[in-house]
Amino acid sequence: MFAWMAVRDPLLQGEFLPMVRSIFEFFGLSGLSRLLLQTVLMAIAVVFAWGLDWASRRFVVGWIHSFVLRTENRWDDEMMKEHVFERLAHLAPALVLFGSSRLIFPMGSWGRVVVQHISVIMIVLVVVWALDGMVDALLGMLRTMEGMRYKPLESYGQVIKLVLGLVAAVLIISELMGRSPWALLGGLGAFTAVLMLVFRDSILGFVASVQISALDLVREGDWIEMPKYGANGSIVSFSLTTVRVQNWDKTITTIPTYALTADSFKNWRGMFEAGARRIKRSIHLDMTSVCFLDLAMLEKLKKIQILRPYLDAKEAEIATWNQERHIDPSSPVNGRQMTNVGTFRAYLETYLEQHPKIDTRMTFLVHQLEPGPQGLPIEIYVFTREQSWVPYEKLISDIFDHILAILPIFSLRVYQSLHGADVRALLSMAATDTPTPPEDIEI
Repeated sequence: MFAWMAVRDPLLQGEFLPMVRSIFEFFGLSGLSRLLLQTVLMAIAVVFAWGLDWASRRFVVGWIHSFVLRTENRWDDEMMKEHVFERLAHLAPALVLFGSSRLIFPMGSWGRVVVQHISVIMIVLVVVWALDGMVDALLGMLRTMEGMRYKPLESYGQVIKLVLGLVAAVLIISELMGRSPWALLGGLGAFTAVLMLVFRDSILGFVASVQISALDLVREGDWIEMPKYGANGSIVSFSLTTVRVQNWDKTITTIPTYALTADSFKNWRGMFEAGARRIKRSIHLDMTSVCFLDLAMLEKLKKIQILRPYLDAKEAEIATWNQERHIDPSSPVNGRQMTNVGTFRAYLETYLEQHPKIDTRMTFLVHQLEPGPQGLPIEIYVFTREQSWVPYEKLISDIFDHILAILPIFSLRVYQSLHGADVRALLSMAATDTPTPPEDIEI
């Protein structure tokens, strides 16, 4: 390594030391031993390297910063922000020490070997440190681009930094062992299985990051649900191995990055992009309260303003249909008749269509579900413009408060299981031989 510095120069072949000794003898310091002379010269070299390091960071880097501030390029501003130029300035003392060792110590001496090893390690560490800052500067630039804003850039940056760290480790070990880096890498083939085991999460995380980025599965800030890991909240950070999710109760859940491609999860981003959130909720009616509309009930319901156009149109349609088929109106079973539950559904449709926070451009449905042991479900399947959790829940509560309040107007009752008060009322009726139970008691 650094064979390019082994220039065929007499000063670099051990002739520098006799020259310095003659200078010392001229000043009457001929009694210095060779070891002491080398120590003094090395101390001078260390002081000079430290001074050069201070001067390069104070003046050279300062001049570079002033030049960067005058340019309109963004990349050099990011490099200045990440202190890349200050890190590169530390190369100066390392190069000085490396060159000084060739001047002060003869070829093959332990002093030259030690100082050169230290210098080379310093150079490798400084270069990797500077490249690490360049990676951060590149990520900073990419974050400002519209197409890269939601990409898992941190994962890619960590992969690059991991590779830089491995390269630095190989170079340092090869320098200390005095062997070629390629020979050292060739010997690592036997440890491939161990490396795969140690860096398993990193490798899987990198592959998952590429898939997530290519398929645009999740972005930072997305609301996701992943019950397997107890995650239900917004993604706050992406890394090579983990994804941190802040749940709605302010707890933090950590998910392996590769789990986002291996397991299923729900991403609510589509809801926010659509600008509407679904309401899918049912109310269960007591099926014994379903009946045909008589004239008295029909006149009472016509007083509801938003329902009157429907009733007038429906009444005329049914009358025409029955007349054309000569239906006997003496029994409501004959022909077509309006029911309270059908009129109730029509009212809900009109009420929700006129609601200012319901988006009628999307799926809009009020329908019956299959009757069951818990009564007749009437499901509301609509979309609202309220997307935030608190306003969304308040809107649903307001809608169903209204529905529960108007049910008696349609002579409908909500299904409710028998509870303690009902049992006590039944026992009381049985004790007093009451012939019929009250209307509000369900059996």
